[in-house]
Amino acid sequence: MSNGLHDSEIIGRVLRGETQLFSELVNRYQNFVFTITLRYSTSREDAEEIAQDVFVKAYRSLADFRGDSKFSTWLYTIVNTTCITFLRKKKLDVHSLDNEKVFELADSVDSGFKANQIETKSKHRMVHDAIQMLSVDDAKLITLFYKGEQSLEEIGKILGLEPNTVKVKLHRARTRLKEKMETHFAEEVRDIFG
Repeated sequence: MSNGLHDSEIIGRVLRGETQLFSELVNRYQNFVFTITLRYSTSREDAEEIAQDVFVKAYRSLADFRGDSKFSTWLYTIVNTTCITFLRKKKLDVHSLDNEKVFELADSVDSGFKANQIETKSKHRMVHDAIQMLSVDDAKLITLFYKGEQSLEEIGKILGLEPNTVKVKLHRARTRLKEKMETHFAEEVRDIFG
């Protein structure tokens, strides 16, 4: 029904009363939001709760979206502030990337019999786990650029940086990601990528 609509078209129709269309935006951005909330939280349950709260806030504030940037850029700011607020309420520390749980996750690479499906899942999991090992700033850049599909200019707006600075920082973040993968997943990288 609404798969071919642009975000701005959906937003306009939701604001005109077709509130059920908001679920299309949720479907489009739930993985993006959950990936970010998981960076701030030590538990999957908390990350799911935060993600749900993000979409409630986004729905309530939808009339404030001016369209100056992508919907995902606007949504990211809601995710970021909601995560920080949640952490303050729960008095949680931001997830330490040196935490042993990160390495336990990295060691639990899925295995099974459906080779192609498992290989794809394994690649995604390995990259996700390697991103979890990066600094918060590097992980944000990688997540925004690759998972959020934000341009350098949009990332610059979000982070308050010049696009050229974002480009340099993104290059460095990719280099560190590659190093993490080669260091912590050397055998898996060889198996998967030949």
